[in-house]
Amino acid sequence: MTTQSLSNDVPRAPMIAIFAMVILTLLAVSFVRFTGIGVVHVIDAPIVAVREFRFDDRPDGGIDVIDARANRVVESVDPGTNGFLRGTLRGLARERHRRDIGPEQPFRLVGHADGRLILEDPASGRRVDLGSFGPTNAAVFARIMASPQSPRMAQAAAAADKQEQRR
Repeated sequence: MTTQSLSNDVPRAPMIAIFAMVILTLLAVSFVRFTGIGVVHVIDAPIVAVREFRFDDRPDGGIDVIDARANRVVESVDPGTNGFLRGTLRGLARERHRRDIGPEQPFRLVGHADGRLILEDPASGRRVDLGSFGPTNAAVFARIMASPQSPRMAQAAAAADKQEQRR
């Protein structure tokens, strides 16, 4: 019976090349992070509308959308519907809970001149660009933004709906 011993030697040249590549990558990333050279900055379009809302859970599993300034319900979300709105709010609420921040401070819905909607949580500093989830999902919040008291955003929401229907 013959036994062959397998060599566990790793070729030296490829190991040196891999090590050098890792070091160069770390140096390049550090250079960009510390100097800011090569970083792309996106400038937000001008703000055309800002509204503040609270989202209160109802005992039946629905959600009341309350205009924080007028302190009145502008929309009600039926139980088991509108998963995008629920998921977005759940993520923001989780962040507030993690930081021991209560639900007292309203969320801010910001409409920009280019049609983008941003949901901001002033309490935690988080921002959600609603357009990144597609026009159908953003339209959920556009409808809330366009609820009575915001005629300019109602026009923007109607234009977005027409554009969605053409697709």
